[in-house]
Order: sequence, then C-alpha cells, then structure tokens
Amino acid sequence: MNIFHIILVKPLLNLLIWFYNVLPGNDIGLAIISVTLLTRILLYPSFQKSLRSQRQLQQLQPKLEELKEKHKGDKEAETKAVLKFYQENKVNPFSSCLPLLVQLPILIALYSVFRTGLSGEITGELYPFIADPGTITTKLFGVLELAKPNIVFAIVAGASQFVQSKLMTPPKTGSQDKTAAMMSMQFTYVMPIITAVVAMSLPAGLSLYWIITTVFAIGQQWYIMRKH
Repeated sequence: MNIFHIILVKPLLNLLIWFYNVLPGNDIGLAIISVTLLTRILLYPSFQKSLRSQRQLQQLQPKLEELKEKHKGDKEAETKAVLKFYQENKVNPFSSCLPLLVQLPILIALYSVFRTGLSGEITGELYPFIADPGTITTKLFGVLELAKPNIVFAIVAGASQFVQSKLMTPPKTGSQDKTAAMMSMQFTYVMPIITAVVAMSLPAGLSLYWIITTVFAIGQQWYIMRKH
C-alpha cells in the first residue's frame, strides 16, 4: 500500500462511507455530494489565492503585451524587461498555478475514492470506528443509477466545465499573443467536449462528482470576482 493511498485515498474513502452510514436513506449519491462540498470548502483558501493571482495577471496583461511589442525582435531585452515588470508589480507568473498543484493530488484521490465506493470493494479499507455498511446501494435518491455511465450527467459535466472555462478566459485584447489566444480558445471549447466524452464511459457517480465540484468552483469564482 503506497503513501498516497494511506494519506489521501483511505481517509477520504472512510469519510465517504461515514457519510453513507449517517445520511438519510443510505444514499451514495448524497455521500459523494457531501464529500465533494466538504473538500471544496477546505480547498477554498488555495482556490482563492490562485484566482486572485490569475486576476492580477489578467489586469496587467495589456501593459505586458505593450512591453513585449516594444522589445520585439530582441529576446534577451524582452526577457529582462518582462522579469523587471513582474518584479516592479510584485507578481509571480507561476503563483496562480502553485495552489492548483496542491489541489490536484486531492482531486485524483477523490476520483479513486468514488470509484471504489461505487464498486463496493471496501473490505479491509475501513477504520475500526467506521461501520461496514455491507452492500452499498448505488442509486441517487433511489432512482438514478450511479455505478453505470449516464449520458445526461456526462453532458451536464461538459456544460459546467464550459461555463467555468468561459469565466476564467481573459478578455481579448488587440495585442494579445496569437499562441496564447489559441490555447485559451482550445481550453474553453475543447476541454468541455473532452470532459463530456470521457464522462460517457465512466460511472455516473464520477460525473456527479465533477458536476458538483465544477458548479461549486463557479460559485466560488463568482463570489471572489464580485468581492474583489
């Protein structure tokens, strides 16, 4: 058993089963939603820091593009000017990525946890103080089967991904780098399609997790942008 499993996967799996045991109706769907929301709340400071840094970089982008245009053709001078610009404005271009790197292992662990929970293969994984529920019912509200793919959930997952991508896309400027603009467009339009296609082959419980975490992230993003 590896360290990743011991530190992240096993505790989160036990949390999932605990929610399954205590929530009304022993609903694995509600347990997935509960674990997802709790995790997003705990990751909120990291998400907030990442979004603030991204917002700051977006606001400085027009000036940065002007600076690059001024030193066009001289890569060495351009690099020095850009580094000085970041230093003067107290901005780290990688500051928006670092918090996301902290979140990534947790998101990967949640994927593994929900897949295990939906399969019911939890023997030997539970702590002594977590009751073994025996057979896990894999239906949301007793109706929607979460252990099998669901095309509706997959489409909603892709749509929510598109909304979040649009919110994170910086406004276009006349001096915007063509490569950056192309990457931004691909992220906005291609990633939601990939999300939907992949979700169609996964258990609906994983699509539910993706929908909840994305919608919650959209709400957090809207709140932070409105506040600042």
